[in-house]
Amino acid sequence: MTPAMTRRGRTRPLSVAPMMDCTDRHYRWLLRQISRHALLYTEMVTMHAVLHGDRDYILGFLRDVEGPVSLQLGGDDPTMLAECARIGADMGYDELNLNVGCPSDRVASGNFGACLMLRPERVAECVAAMRAAVSIPVTVKHRIGVDDQDSYEHMRRFVDVVADAGADRFTVHARKAILGGLSPHQNRTIPPLRYPDVHRLKAELPHLVIEINGGIRSLDEAARQLEHVDAVMIGRAAYDDPYLFAAVDRRFFADPREVPDRFEVALRYGEYAARYLAGNPRAKLSGLARHVLGLFTGQPGAREFRRLLTGPTSESPVAVMARAVAAVQRAQSARAS
Repeated sequence: MTPAMTRRGRTRPLSVAPMMDCTDRHYRWLLRQISRHALLYTEMVTMHAVLHGDRDYILGFLRDVEGPVSLQLGGDDPTMLAECARIGADMGYDELNLNVGCPSDRVASGNFGACLMLRPERVAECVAAMRAAVSIPVTVKHRIGVDDQDSYEHMRRFVDVVADAGADRFTVHARKAILGGLSPHQNRTIPPLRYPDVHRLKAELPHLVIEINGGIRSLDEAARQLEHVDAVMIGRAAYDDPYLFAAVDRRFFADPREVPDRFEVALRYGEYAARYLAGNPRAKLSGLARHVLGLFTGQPGAREFRRLLTGPTSESPVAVMARAVAAVQRAQSARAS
């Protein structure tokens, strides 16, 4: 499949969703050992954090290692978002994404996230301001709808208005958001998936780049979705089982290069953790180890791998990882014998 062209740059057929407390620089480093080409995202960063926080800590990343990476922003002020866009572009991000999909109370109270679907003209102003400030793509992630404003027609009007502002891609989480009474986790599972609405959106607006998200847990499912849309975003499945992406480059990007096996990825990550902790003495191994806990999902020895990485230790990250990997190898040898 030839990647669909956005107004700026190209759309990659597979991406990993932005996830709070998940898709930080350490997780992105890990994923890059498995897939060179999938588009990765930051966690959502609010416009106030970008403008007033510790910029290097919040936004710093290893572009040559982690890229391509999209910076996801949360906010509703066009002027402030334009400045955030300039900062993100200057720091080397490949894309900018406006969060119009997060349903948490914390986001709604700040007047950004999914509640902005009720204000498409404001979102359009934000997108236009961001696009005017930078030359890299500006994209939007949103839901099917919000609360009782959840018909296909509501979504279509939102997309029409924001498309006129020049959004380069629409990533649609194929559920509505329920802003009162459901937690963010429940909003990922309780509202029913409505894939046909996203497929219809692409069919009716073939000139727009449409990416689908929500409940997609395998590459076979992703391939089926690509028969209807331009791109697929995978979220929790990619975090729970990072090695799910081992076949992505070959299957979706025509890159035949070998991918390191799980053992090699784990040992590399142990070395990376050691380097990072040596340069950041206030950081803790647990903050890095949590991202790799799912690497052996479904494999013999996975439970022991997780136990060794989460237990108290005075060993170096390299030694801890070597012990955890050895435990998995023993379990797999025992299963094979």
